[in-house]
Amino acid sequence: MNTPNKLTLLRMILVPFFLLFLLVEEIPLHGLWALVIFAAASITDAMDGHIARSRNLITDFGKFLDPVADKVLVFAALIAFIELSCASAVAVVIMMAREFLVSSLRMVAAGNGTVIAAGKLGKLKTAVTMVSIVAVLAILALMDTGLLGASFPMALVSNVLVWISAAITVVSGVEYLWVNRAQFTASK
Repeated sequence: MNTPNKLTLLRMILVPFFLLFLLVEEIPLHGLWALVIFAAASITDAMDGHIARSRNLITDFGKFLDPVADKVLVFAALIAFIELSCASAVAVVIMMAREFLVSSLRMVAAGNGTVIAAGKLGKLKTAVTMVSIVAVLAILALMDTGLLGASFPMALVSNVLVWISAAITVVSGVEYLWVNRAQFTASK
């Protein structure tokens, strides 16, 4: 197994630890630790792709596992935010539905012999979602350390960030489906 694939597996292994620290308030500085683990897992995402491309280590296993690891990490955070009253379940379901639709379209396209790359709006969606998650985790960490008071409108701020991500997710999903609509009628 090459280094990029090991980094992808590490990202998946970090998810349960991230959730443990995020959700178990009895752990001292749990919010800070959750932020650190999420950041570390996110860094492995940037590293594995860079290493794979620069050293020509792209594998079918990596092509399959990398997006799975990304989605597991992101949706672990978003679903945990629901439990913490930091995200609307409706917003998270909308985001998950988009991912299922796009993944389904990619599978249909692959069956037709076509590889569909991520578009600009899809990349924007990913960036906004990651920034939103990190911002919510940072706020939780600041509250956990006492640097931000209990009067801070955490639920409002986090829900606004998640809904912004959901809105961009819908727009990028619609654009993705529209641009690639020919895949639904293509036959092999």
